[in-house]
Amino acid sequence: MSQALVTESELHAYVDGLVSETRRVEIEAYLAAHPHEAGRVAAYEAQNSALRALYDPVLEELVPSRLTATPRTTSWHLQRYAAGLVIALASGAAGWFLHGVGDEDAVPARALRAGGAFQQAASLAHQAAIAHVVYSPDARHPVEVGADQEAHLVTWLSKRLGTPVRPPKLGKLGYDLIGGRLLPGQSGPVAQFMYQDRGQQRLTLYVSTEQSHNKDTSFRFSEQGPVNVFYWIDGKFGYALSGTIDKATLANVAAAVYEQLDKPP
Repeated sequence: MSQALVTESELHAYVDGLVSETRRVEIEAYLAAHPHEAGRVAAYEAQNSALRALYDPVLEELVPSRLTATPRTTSWHLQRYAAGLVIALASGAAGWFLHGVGDEDAVPARALRAGGAFQQAASLAHQAAIAHVVYSPDARHPVEVGADQEAHLVTWLSKRLGTPVRPPKLGKLGYDLIGGRLLPGQSGPVAQFMYQDRGQQRLTLYVSTEQSHNKDTSFRFSEQGPVNVFYWIDGKFGYALSGTIDKATLANVAAAVYEQLDKPP
């Protein structure tokens, strides 16, 4: 088959290891001759690796006793199946919002009793981490509107979210705005701004206006697989800064973000 006939679906199948050995060799020859396509495939592979690192640990978690109460014993295969269901639910943020909270961000008993507000904040961190993992590895289309159209980006996202939003300036910390995009939230649109330093390290700021409990929170830190997240709620706004950089560096950037968002434009 000609190299020119390599399709998009075949590239995805190649990344997932689902092509025949013969076709794999042909696709690799095609990628060698088309460096832009090879870069796109590398981004897909990086995204898959990040998603596996984010979700695979749940496969090793114990199945809750309530799921195994009817049969007195549960086979290993059934446990794996139940864990898989947990992953499926997590993609919709239905019931797995506490999974990624790190040991250094222990949950106080009073927060658990508070219910909705705490759960909403933890869900915010998890959704932000997923969005970071999905879009930050993309080499060609990491954002919908680039930083060269920042005025349009701000107007567009503010209109869609129904309130003024703007990207903080992080150039003094070495991170320049790449652009942003609109994402689906749990009950409406959310915004994502993406930044990058000279070493191609990317950070994303997730902005939500879905905080129905409107209970302000201080900074919280969460480890979501390979992604570190600092998140907080300010009135109806929920903010989450995500990246694979170390906690101390991310905290410094988060503080700069908070300081700018707390001031009028």
